[in-house]
Amino acid sequence: MKVASLVPSATEALFALGLGDSVVAVTHECDYPPQAARLPQLTRSVIGAGLDAAGIDRAVRERTERGDALYVLDADLLARLEPDLIVTQALCAVCAVSVDDVRAVAAELRSRPKVLSLDPVTLAEVLGDLRTLADAAGVPESGVRLQRACGDRIERVRAAVEGARRPRVVALEWLDPPFAGGHWVPEMIALAGGSDPLAKPGERSRTLAWDELRAAVSRKRPDVVVSMPCGYYLEDCAREVELHAGEVDSLGARRVVAVDAAAYFSRPGPRLVDGVELLAHVLHPARVELPAGARLQELRPAAARAS
Repeated sequence: MKVASLVPSATEALFALGLGDSVVAVTHECDYPPQAARLPQLTRSVIGAGLDAAGIDRAVRERTERGDALYVLDADLLARLEPDLIVTQALCAVCAVSVDDVRAVAAELRSRPKVLSLDPVTLAEVLGDLRTLADAAGVPESGVRLQRACGDRIERVRAAVEGARRPRVVALEWLDPPFAGGHWVPEMIALAGGSDPLAKPGERSRTLAWDELRAAVSRKRPDVVVSMPCGYYLEDCAREVELHAGEVDSLGARRVVAVDAAAYFSRPGPRLVDGVELLAHVLHPARVELPAGARLQELRPAAARAS
């Protein structure tokens, strides 16, 4: 079977399922595992390079309000590759080529590929989609094994943090403007032994003004602010905190931590389990080790910098 992946999370899942040799093309954002980045790329973004967070947000809002696409799909390359399965998503218009566009292109292909849209909003659904993807690719046993392995790791974290005090965590999925963490992120925080005062599992990420954020945490300040701007890597997440240090410091958190959002939080794939382990280590370092290969950056809040 030949598979074309139009979502980085699906690419990661396909390789985790042992289907890397079946993947014939990916997106311009697919960079994990490293061999995925060497495959033909089917997409490109129309958002200009070099924009800051506010510029990206503004450009995305303007294009979506006009109904314009954010990505271009190379339909000619897709036709030449003749995939049997195309994996995409309809959950987030900002994250991938429109699923309607994908289906329209697929209908014209000689190979008549199946189009599979993976649209989880909770961590349980992310893990369930591993089996859905494995079934569609003809390797159902691999899906069962991978889902079970991920579930076992999550259960070990849950057991490790059981009975511990639950720190208050503010997850920022964007900083200009600020977005409170949504979808699977609140669930990840809860599993890691924390509490999220701003969101509930499965709810979409939402924009909040800094004044609203401060008001939401005014009665009881957060223990930790986690910078995880969607799609950003560790260094970018840390830089966003520095660029908005005054606003972040005004939340009064005892700690500010930057993480690799692209690897462990933004993409609904198997590495979300690493994200749960990473968060558990941030919140309960004596109980949970940092997962292998993961990095984070502690950024001292204003009170600590002034001391």
